[in-house]
Amino acid sequence: MSSDDGAPAAPEPGNEESDTPRRRRAGAKRRRPLPGAGKRLGQDGKALHPHRLRWGLLAVAVGAVVAALVTLSISGFRSSHGLEVHDPGSGKPPAGRADAAFGAAKTGDCLTWTSTKTLDLTKVNCADKHLFEVTADIDLSKYPGREFGPGSAFPDSLRFGELRDEHCASAAAAYLGGRLDPRGRFVVGMVNPGEPGWRNGDRTIRCGLQLVSATGNATQQTVGRVRDSDQSRVFDPGTCIGINQNLPTNEPVPCGQPHAYEVMSTVDLGTHFNGGPPANADQDKFMQDECGRAAGDYLGGQDALINKTLTIFWDNLDARSWLVGSHKLNCLVGKGSQDGFATITGAAKGDVLIDGQAPVPPPSSGRSTPAPLPGAAPAPIPPQR
Repeated sequence: MSSDDGAPAAPEPGNEESDTPRRRRAGAKRRRPLPGAGKRLGQDGKALHPHRLRWGLLAVAVGAVVAALVTLSISGFRSSHGLEVHDPGSGKPPAGRADAAFGAAKTGDCLTWTSTKTLDLTKVNCADKHLFEVTADIDLSKYPGREFGPGSAFPDSLRFGELRDEHCASAAAAYLGGRLDPRGRFVVGMVNPGEPGWRNGDRTIRCGLQLVSATGNATQQTVGRVRDSDQSRVFDPGTCIGINQNLPTNEPVPCGQPHAYEVMSTVDLGTHFNGGPPANADQDKFMQDECGRAAGDYLGGQDALINKTLTIFWDNLDARSWLVGSHKLNCLVGKGSQDGFATITGAAKGDVLIDGQAPVPPPSSGRSTPAPLPGAAPAPIPPQR
């Protein structure tokens, strides 16, 4: 659902500190510092600016590019007709947004839709696939002043965005008992009553939770209630994540399409670390071993990783995520570029293209010989036998 069609939308929470990814090349059995270990390296070997890559490559890093667009879309429904809510058991959709149908969506309900063109927002069982979980309804007619009084103009998207920030973030915190992972899978969204409903006197907005996406629109379905879900922002092994302007979109795409990286495995750090949040250095030490093994198993050997010139990497969990129960990370495979990520086409287990070109394996002639220092005498030529 595009924001232009009026999908419910919510931008990612604000930037967090110390959430840059750690990337390591697999190969050596011993843990040895690799060139650029702990840095984000481009194809030319230069370290990327630390703000180039956000949230372990799983974040909506495009946020810095599309922040203005997201701000314009967070109002919820741009369509002049809004979205209609109807009970699947009622047999017919409501006559208009000003009737009781929209009000049928209450706290704890889960909503889905098939298209903003047909405006068919429907209540479903939360155990089934859905796009939006309602956390609160806010009656703007009780807002101080005359801004939302009878005959008032339908607010623009920026004003609805402000209302979402004022009311829906706190509603989500109350709904989950303060246990919303600020770097997890879910973000705050909002549904407004639509312009026809507004003209008919409906001043109710619905706050809710939805899966994070690149644009802030609710485009990915989930199952189960958020309070019963693991909020770790992880994907299933074999999932490829799209790319836009050299940055990941956080939305799965077929691996045959251009993408930023591929998921090799999911690691539960809770099985290794007990008690409080583990330090990033301890997470890195553990994840380096786990992702090294994952690369060997997933790609059929670490030589495949090297010959395809790919890199393994992972994120870190911060204390806030850990304390609300998010303990899982993905082992990922991709390739950095000077501007963020190289574009990969094809599954990592098979043939891949990197920025449209087949990868060139590094030369292999037994033990590598370091390049001589400037001014050093040439290395002696071994005698022929």
